[in-house]
Amino acid sequence: MLEKINKKKLLIISYSELSANTYYEQIKTLFSDNIILDKLCIEGPNIKKEINADLVLVQSQDVFKFIKPYMKKEIDVIMANRTISEVGLKKVMQIEEGASVVLIDESKEMALQMVWVLYQLGIRHIDIEPGYPGSNRKVYKDYAIVLGTSTWNQYSCKKVINIGNTLLELNTIIDIGEKLNLSSILQRQNIRESYREIVTTNFGLSNIIGLTNRFESELDIVLQILDDGIIGIDNKGIICTYTEMAESIIGYKKDYVMNKHGLEIMPDIPFKQALKNMEAVKEKLIKINGYDIVASVHPIIHSGKLYGAVAIVRKFSDIEKNQHKFRQQLIGKGHVAKYNFEDIIGESESIKKCKNIAKRMAKSDSSIMITGETGTGKEMFAQAIHNSSKRKEYQFVAVNCGALPESLLESELFGYEEGAFTGARKGGKLGLFELAHNGTLFLDEIGEMPINLQMRLLRVIQEREVMRIGGDRVIKVNIRIIAATNRNLKEMVRKGEFREDLYYRLNVLPLKIPPLRERKDDILFLINEMKVEFGDEFHFTEDAKEVLINHNWRGNVRELKNYVEYLANLELEYIDVKDLPFNDEVDMNENSLTYDEKKMLEEFLESADEKLDKYIFIMEELKKSYTSKTRIGRRTIYKKAKDKGFFISEQEARLILINLEKFLMAKVYKGRGGSVITEYGIKVLKYLKLEMSASK
Repeated sequence: MLEKINKKKLLIISYSELSANTYYEQIKTLFSDNIILDKLCIEGPNIKKEINADLVLVQSQDVFKFIKPYMKKEIDVIMANRTISEVGLKKVMQIEEGASVVLIDESKEMALQMVWVLYQLGIRHIDIEPGYPGSNRKVYKDYAIVLGTSTWNQYSCKKVINIGNTLLELNTIIDIGEKLNLSSILQRQNIRESYREIVTTNFGLSNIIGLTNRFESELDIVLQILDDGIIGIDNKGIICTYTEMAESIIGYKKDYVMNKHGLEIMPDIPFKQALKNMEAVKEKLIKINGYDIVASVHPIIHSGKLYGAVAIVRKFSDIEKNQHKFRQQLIGKGHVAKYNFEDIIGESESIKKCKNIAKRMAKSDSSIMITGETGTGKEMFAQAIHNSSKRKEYQFVAVNCGALPESLLESELFGYEEGAFTGARKGGKLGLFELAHNGTLFLDEIGEMPINLQMRLLRVIQEREVMRIGGDRVIKVNIRIIAATNRNLKEMVRKGEFREDLYYRLNVLPLKIPPLRERKDDILFLINEMKVEFGDEFHFTEDAKEVLINHNWRGNVRELKNYVEYLANLELEYIDVKDLPFNDEVDMNENSLTYDEKKMLEEFLESADEKLDKYIFIMEELKKSYTSKTRIGRRTIYKKAKDKGFFISEQEARLILINLEKFLMAKVYKGRGGSVITEYGIKVLKYLKLEMSASK
């Protein structure tokens, strides 16, 4: 009987019966039979009688103004702070960016309040207009957001999204318990279940912990809704709070730790430091029971008095997973590996062998160097390796080292701090190394990376840490590097164009992709697969098949795909030799230069400058001697030039021969051994003469 007499009454007053019922059930679940709970709806007839209750919960200021004349002065009033469920928030997040949206609530004040709540919860991609009875707006909108079973809608909308009834915020529940002396009731686990699906706007919870001197039991219950583990001690170091999440993270059972000395049971948690200095200890990495734990400790102080401390603990592995999710949100959907080994098709032994090697490499964490001609599918192999590795759940970040100037490539790879240079983005920028953390970084065309950046890349590979441009903080990264090139890196190392130490760091697992001309069995097979992609069913004559198989395919699979697309657009049922796009091509094997050879030729032309005609003259003389299987020296070259009225001194001929040898176009023998042109020199001579004749 005494229990019933001491019960206090809470009266819920709202606009609609639906809202009152929602709050009624939520409070009833938490406080059970420990309070007398009633509800009152102001819809319909006006209130004509005096309101009697220990505490009144009102839905808005407008409701309070309406019922104030009927209330006794001694009655406490709480304004309901509202929020929504996770399900409702996800529905709003799925609205496309830029859509016109109206949120409909029971009054202007409540509609404005809910718009603000959604903004606090991270809805920034759409502008939401408040809607309410009496606003008299006849405006077309893309979406109307309604709460619960609300049907009022004077807006013309394409779609109505129901995000469910609003729910009471955590701080409102705590205030009810405090004002009715029922804080201890909240120790039951109902609050955890009730708030598991609710999103809260109370982001300053850790600050509230530091400023409040409420009972330790209340502190424990407030923190039950957090995904972090919470451990509370009093000012003597005795453990008085130990949540289920803390039990899961630390591993000690609650019965084992409660009411025992926390500094002795868990000495690695910096309780002692927080109690002694009366200052928070932020995110210290410790190890408990073999697990890496991140612990923060906040002292509980009120009016200068120390009441104890609260530790927030998290598994380091969980933080890593959350960082991965945040990185995905930050970088969007661009850094994803699309291809698997099943997408790399072919029946030849060479491609099958290459795929088998790559599959074995995928199991390792060592760096991979993929080499192959242009168009062989190096990036496709890199993506397939990533998707078959233990890093497949993380980012695949690709960067073309030859597509960006040195300064921009450096900022892309390493990131930068705010104000690092003119034009730097406000807040700085994450580098690709950081974005690829726990995943794979694919460095395409690694041979084009400037020599200055090669040293920084080598340090990242060795130390697994980066420092942003303009920064002073070392950031640890866990990445796997896959590099790719169509250049001869060994030759570049020999010439000093690529760091030897970096080459060996990257070339731990070499993978060479065979060119299409070495897998002729795949040519017709690939064409049949590509025909399906382009939606055509043309056929080849036997002569056309033979030409296709024997074509040099310098552009490899990429070139093949371009030709299949061309043939599909001809709309022919049968393709003959005359229909093939390369029928009249010059023999590429004889006259075309490879990528590396062209790069060397560019340097040669820059070196030759205005003396190119003299170089060509000497190369022609060397070729004539090569044909007659003799060698020729600089004195003979001088005489031949003089006989033809072409002035070249002996010293000038000597320097030209030395330069030709430098660029691998000639071989100069000591003494009277003479000089001889190389095969590359012959190719360059033909190429230059063709270019000269084409320009006339």
